[in-house]
Amino acid sequence: MALRKKIDGILGNLLVLIMGVMVINVIWQVFTRFIVGTPSSFTDELARYLMIWLGILGAAYVSGKNMHVAIDVLPQKASAKTQKKLKLIVSVLIILFAVLAMVIGGSRLVYITYVLDQQSPALQIPLAVVYLAIPLSGLLITYYKISDILNIE
Repeated sequence: MALRKKIDGILGNLLVLIMGVMVINVIWQVFTRFIVGTPSSFTDELARYLMIWLGILGAAYVSGKNMHVAIDVLPQKASAKTQKKLKLIVSVLIILFAVLAMVIGGSRLVYITYVLDQQSPALQIPLAVVYLAIPLSGLLITYYKISDILNIE
């Protein structure tokens, strides 16, 4: 659990940092557009990429805190034993999705964009860096759900 708390702290701080940079970026965009009259060329793209990282890593963070959206009408009416089984089944399904779609699929996307040397138009950064959030988030979700399975009471 100490490792999980450390990961939660690092991930939470990273999300706060991303959000802070995004706010500053959007304020700069508004300032340059309406006050200066010449909109900054990179702010729209940077805001988009920061939003991608914030959303995808935020999903991993929320998954680790077990605060994601869930329909819990049936589990609440079930016995404690059945609730444990449902938690196990749901965690396994989440792990399968995270590994197959996010880690494997996301890694293939990162690899393809890296090999093709795709660059973002305004920032000229590799798109592989932008897409790296997908497999990273998948690994975090997988870790969290395995940890949840090991701690089902």
